[in-house]
Amino acid sequence: MLWHPRHWASWIGVALIYGLGRLPFPVLWAFGSLLGRLAYLLDASHRMVARRNLEICLSHLSDAARARLLRRHFGWLGVAALTQGVGWGVSRTRLARLVQIRHRDIIDGYLAEGRPVIVLVPHFVGLELGGAAFTALVHSGVYMYQRIRNPVVDHQICRARRQYGSVSIERQDDLRGLIREIKRGTPFFYLPDQDAGRRGIFVPFCGIAAATVPMLGRFAAMTDAVVIPTFARFLPWGRGLELSFDPPLADFPSGDPLRDTTQMNQVIEAHIHTMPEQYFWVHRRFKTRPPDAPPIYPPKRRHRQ
Repeated sequence: MLWHPRHWASWIGVALIYGLGRLPFPVLWAFGSLLGRLAYLLDASHRMVARRNLEICLSHLSDAARARLLRRHFGWLGVAALTQGVGWGVSRTRLARLVQIRHRDIIDGYLAEGRPVIVLVPHFVGLELGGAAFTALVHSGVYMYQRIRNPVVDHQICRARRQYGSVSIERQDDLRGLIREIKRGTPFFYLPDQDAGRRGIFVPFCGIAAATVPMLGRFAAMTDAVVIPTFARFLPWGRGLELSFDPPLADFPSGDPLRDTTQMNQVIEAHIHTMPEQYFWVHRRFKTRPPDAPPIYPPKRRHRQ
């Protein structure tokens, strides 16, 4: 059914992304930056969300500084969009040229010991390329995913993420398979920083109560895994990407979900301040609010029927 005529437009889009991924990286950086600046001008909805998030999370900056950061952020969003296809079927040799890996000895030591590892990967814009580099150059992994409505895009994304031996587990699947994979020594990619809705607990994120999934401590406790924060950062002027590993979280898990989830958010916050223009600000991180708390964002406009 994927080759049904109604999906042909999607296949053309996938082919375009794949082809763009074969261009020199500085070219992708240049055109991606222009594309992102254009999106800044045209996409009022996401611009509003990102501006509001910056007001909340980086309130110490002046209005002018936040405005400049917002424009740079959209530039990096464009780079992330145009480089999406770089990790699709590309050789390990090219990824090794494009990606600089820092502090790899941290994770290699635990993998050599056979110790279960959870790779804590926050939503910085280099996430997709960083994930491809990890599985191609460091170790295959296991990740959870939610199906994308477009079946062609879903097929291609899953295929790309599995190309170097990684394992995918759908969010609705039995988590026992995930636990077995982690215990087996397959690193688990855990993406922690999206609005969790009413499934989450409220813990501080940049000083604001944010609905957050409190599962990291539970996964670590069930598998005796170390949690290694991992960050992907695009380098300026199209010089590639940097994938960096931090030392594992200390005294983790504590057994207290509130404390563990707060510690996780603090680690993410600390890295936001090192590369604020590359955090994923267009996400409505504070959409779910505590009872009786006022909304952070204005309501979305409904299109007239």
